[in-house]
Amino acid sequence: MRLKHSSWVYEGEAIRNQNILDETDLQFLWLPMAHSFGKVLLSAQMACGFATAIDGRIDKIIDNLAVVRPTFMGAAPRIFEKAYAKIITMQQAEGGLKEKIFNQAFAVGRKVDELKREGKSIPLGLKVQHGLFDKLVFSKVRDRFGGRVRFFISGAAALNKDVAEWFHSAGIVILEGYGLTETSAGAFVNHPHEYRFGTVGPVFTGSEVRIVDDSGNDAAEGEVWVRGPGVMEGYHNLPEETAKALTSDGWLRTGDKGSLDDAGFLRITGRIKELFKTSGGKYIAPPALEAKFKVICPYASQFMVFGAERNYVVALVTLDPEAMAGWAEENGMSGATYTEIVNSDKVKSMVAGYIDELNQELNRWETIKKHAILDHDLTIESGELTPSLKVKRNVVENNNQGLIDSLYG
Repeated sequence: MRLKHSSWVYEGEAIRNQNILDETDLQFLWLPMAHSFGKVLLSAQMACGFATAIDGRIDKIIDNLAVVRPTFMGAAPRIFEKAYAKIITMQQAEGGLKEKIFNQAFAVGRKVDELKREGKSIPLGLKVQHGLFDKLVFSKVRDRFGGRVRFFISGAAALNKDVAEWFHSAGIVILEGYGLTETSAGAFVNHPHEYRFGTVGPVFTGSEVRIVDDSGNDAAEGEVWVRGPGVMEGYHNLPEETAKALTSDGWLRTGDKGSLDDAGFLRITGRIKELFKTSGGKYIAPPALEAKFKVICPYASQFMVFGAERNYVVALVTLDPEAMAGWAEENGMSGATYTEIVNSDKVKSMVAGYIDELNQELNRWETIKKHAILDHDLTIESGELTPSLKVKRNVVENNNQGLIDSLYG
């Protein structure tokens, strides 16, 4: 694609102009330098003057945060889901009084956050409890991430609102942003001092956004269109594709469905191409179901929903190898291989229980009727994940077509 020569400069300046970062910050960077958002973070560094520590080993991110002690990091939701799940499973393994204190701490933390969002005062008793739990529990959670994080930036996919609120209860702010390679990466971002969970924030200063229906008219919910200095000039030597993506007056059709709230914060409700319709005529938004499951099941790595033109919805599940190794230690399977663990009756029963829990939150036509657990996790090396940890849904589907078909057998 052809980006304007000033696109990366615009992105870096846009971040600086929002007073999000300055020369006192320290970034931890793990995204590949060839990644669009990785380039934005580099241009932001030149615009703002902060230092950067770099290590591309994804499996070392959480450990590195405790060593580097950065003030911010850009990451994919999977990083936060994995950290959340690890902390939750560790507390469950502890059990007893420690687990009760941990759960009570987050219940108090969520209540305090709720009162603050509503603009209400916090009762003295609750304030005292919160201060105590901050020392006993929340400070330890923050220390796992280096203890100096001012905020994280999450992009590449939707971050589950429950995960964002859980981290916020512990004093860690995750700001969601949104953009495409076609917009030089970032186009929307929440601000450290003004953010709304479940949104990707307002459009960058100097850019514009429209929500458009199928007829090209402005709508309350529809396709997100963006226009501004960061939008590409077109796809290189692909005039037909360029004409599909860009309007004659410079609006980029993002292919994502969304809506704007009363303050102009964008909420992404699905990728238009990822929406599918069952044979019963009901539309399903896979990312919403998949994000819910990964919060419910702390052992989940990936959860992929299928069912286009079928009479019910099915899912493929992968489990996190590190989490399952811990599970095996506690359940009499120490030394067993990953494949042996995930194929065991006990694990199959556990996953089925989590899916039953998920189904209780879904509409009847969305419920997962059948599922299968893969005997391997998805990896970048297998071509099933991008370097920024996004699932390549079509690759996973093609690689497992026979298994998916068998779920309708």
